[in-house]
Amino acid sequence: MAGKAAKSVVKMVTEYQYPWREKLAKYKDELSKGVWGYWELGAWKPLGISARRRARLRKEVLLAGDDWPYDPERKEMRNKRKGHKCDRVSAEKRANTAELMKKMPEMLLDYKKRRWEKKMKEEDAKN
Repeated sequence: MAGKAAKSVVKMVTEYQYPWREKLAKYKDELSKGVWGYWELGAWKPLGISARRRARLRKEVLLAGDDWPYDPERKEMRNKRKGHKCDRVSAEKRANTAELMKKMPEMLLDYKKRRWEKKMKEEDAKN
């Protein structure tokens, strides 16, 4: 007897579905106002549905495979680095110095050429 009662309770629980379509239709306007609440005439008004019930409704809708458009847009992740700035800057400086050292022979030749041209102009100006 107890086994039959337990089976009927389990059957009833598994067959029961949270009536999310009705709840969604009922709270559609309220959900579109925001996640936590909204300002109305200069006063903060909380939603007419609690956060726990909103979460349960959202979960049921998503489990059913429908779309939940009432979540706020996700903010961009912070990309601020941790650590000391001097460490980061010194690493960038070392990398920059290594690149400049590769260009150094060309830079020296350009410098010598500019210096020679300047010297020639000064000699022409004297004569």
